[in-house]
Amino acid sequence: MPWIFLLIAAGLELVWATALKHSDGLTRPWPAAAGLVTAMVSVVVLTMALRHLPVGTAYAVWVGLGSLGVAAVGVLAMGESASPARLACLGLILAGVVGLKFVEG
Repeated sequence: MPWIFLLIAAGLELVWATALKHSDGLTRPWPAAAGLVTAMVSVVVLTMALRHLPVGTAYAVWVGLGSLGVAAVGVLAMGESASPARLACLGLILAGVVGLKFVEG
């Protein structure tokens, strides 16, 4: 169950980062509010995962999966670069997250 909480928290990180991008520097109230509230919920869910997972592993996976998700949204929906070098670096992040899962069990 802690890994499920961690995946949910990472998914919420994708939502809040994207909402904050759309808030235009917190000048648009609805995206800003959605981003800030979702960030708080993400941290709460991460905290639930931390009850059973080592902090270093949980935080690295949370940030790693959130980063991958936000990068994917950037490429697919916001026209950001999908250069081979960028994709290779994102692949390294994914390899690290998968490795941590297997090391921690």
